[in-house]
Amino acid sequence: MKLMTSALAIGVALGLTSGAASAQDFTEAKQGGSMIVTYKDDVSTLDPAIGYDWQNWSMIKSLFDGLMDYEPGTTILKKDLAEDYTISDDGMTFTFKLRPGVKFHNGRELTAEDVKYSLDRVTNPETQSPGAGFFGSIEGYDAMASGEATSLSGVTVIDPYTVEIKLSRPDATFLHVMAINFSSIVPKEEVEKWGLDFGKHPVGSGAFKLSDWTLGQSLTFERNKDYWHTGVPKLDQITFEIGLEPIVALLRLQQGEADIPGDGIPPAKFLEVTADPAYKDLVIEGGQLHTGYITMNVLMPPFDNLKVRQAVNMAINKDRAVRIINGRAVPANQPLPPTMPGYAKDYEGYAFDPEAAKALLAEAGFPDGFETELYVYNTDPNPRLAQSFQQDLAAIGIKAEIRSLAQANVIAAGGEPDQAPMIWSGGMAWIADFPDPSNFYGPILGCDGAVQGGWNWSWYCNKDLDAAAVEADAMTDPAKAGEREQKWRDIFLKIMDDAPWVPVFNEQRFTMRSEKLGGPDAIFVDPVHVPVNYDYVYSNDVQ
Repeated sequence: MKLMTSALAIGVALGLTSGAASAQDFTEAKQGGSMIVTYKDDVSTLDPAIGYDWQNWSMIKSLFDGLMDYEPGTTILKKDLAEDYTISDDGMTFTFKLRPGVKFHNGRELTAEDVKYSLDRVTNPETQSPGAGFFGSIEGYDAMASGEATSLSGVTVIDPYTVEIKLSRPDATFLHVMAINFSSIVPKEEVEKWGLDFGKHPVGSGAFKLSDWTLGQSLTFERNKDYWHTGVPKLDQITFEIGLEPIVALLRLQQGEADIPGDGIPPAKFLEVTADPAYKDLVIEGGQLHTGYITMNVLMPPFDNLKVRQAVNMAINKDRAVRIINGRAVPANQPLPPTMPGYAKDYEGYAFDPEAAKALLAEAGFPDGFETELYVYNTDPNPRLAQSFQQDLAAIGIKAEIRSLAQANVIAAGGEPDQAPMIWSGGMAWIADFPDPSNFYGPILGCDGAVQGGWNWSWYCNKDLDAAAVEADAMTDPAKAGEREQKWRDIFLKIMDDAPWVPVFNEQRFTMRSEKLGGPDAIFVDPVHVPVNYDYVYSNDVQ
């Protein structure tokens, strides 16, 4: 129970509320209705082992279930497919008892064999899951990662409704890992049937199921009438319309032709919308554990040179970047956001100093600068931010060509060791999968994330820091929370010494809803990762 207590303590420390009133309003809402969500770009995949971007995270969460989840709108862990679980006294063995009678969308009952298969699949290198590193504490993970094994030795099926998971080391984050999308349970027969196309033909056990996907145009989810969770979801259908520029999407919402602009309020319209009394109650603000950053690929010259990376850190005008997005953020000087345990309040970071940056470039052997490429997601305001960074770099002699691409293409380039020298993470920027500093390390700065298809786009790998991270995650005793926090603080400050990133700002997330959707409590905004939890949306049309 120490792990559960620790998770709750983190939630309280972040100032997050329980959402109980909202949950009550949702329970009383009537069944029925539909909504339209708009996006500019098509969805890359709905495979929970692969999907890891703004668009598909919420969708996948509505199609699939895992052993654990969060109370709606909070960071408080709850049991999901696990009807119950026990933890051994040493914190190294977790035994999960599954809910009987849960069915996949194809009608087959979900069993413990599916849990084992799903965990084996996500950690198999052939799957190329960007989330594989999350499972590093499970016994047998290293053998899986090296290709020496095809099954996790620490995951054992006890009976059809019981699965045992043994860890190779204590892990204070393990129950949180069981709540993220990568831990979703999938049916083996459907994965084998569709192969690499499973992401286009997803079959889970979630609140919704995919009924249609017309590539480049729309996706339609329909309510899973056999869903095990009574009363969820309320909506009968969700349609995701693809190919709408954010400005057009906002206009459609204002005209009553759409319900949620998935890409958020366009920055160019932000002040106008938020200042209009007519929209005051329709704006949804999601507090985020978020950092936006520029990566530098340490495997690609000249970013293999520390002084070059430090010079870039000193060249970026973060205050101007914040102004470009109408002040919806605060400048960042380290990977962790200010509300995350381990954040170093007394750390000043790299000062904005173009002249000192020029001097560092000269010391590094580039007195006249160099040419490079900056990859960016092609939805506003990201191209404008990239142009601002381009000007900053030009001021110290670095000529950066902007590569403005669809989100999936930027992510794909970052997941290759030799394609993207620099990436601005905007629109894809890191938001915690769970409220713990370790989540800002492993996938995006740790060695496990520096793999093909991974999200460590700087390809930074420091084995000593990896070892320190393992030590920090082994500290499961709540009495040592302060000591653990200090260890994470030291890890992130050492990362800043190596400068694989330019942390730029910590942003708030804003979107809107139509008037037809229920009152302020009709939509749960997840403070961890998911902008909107579609399972918990209802419509006034049926009130």
